Amino acid sequence: MCGIAGIFSIDQQDPDILKTSVKTMADAIVHRGPDDSGVWSNNSSIALGHRRLSIIDTSSLGHQPMSSVNGRFIISYNG
Repeated sequence: MCGIAGIFSIDQQDPDILKTSVKTMADAIVHRGPDDSGVWSNNSSIALGHRRLSIIDTSSLGHQPMSSVNGRFIISYNG
């Protein structure tokens, strides 16, 4: 099963600290998904991290967090 981590802050945060914090959180659950990892941040108050366990789809098309075609929506999920 994949692992998901995230941060939401009402106050503006340093983008580097935000991404580093979520990466650290995702790395702490590497046992949930050792095959791939990713981090996304809006550079101010939200960051998502993902650890991927590839069982059926081993291609890079499953890399997460995923964004919509226009980049407006970001998702990290276990599906």
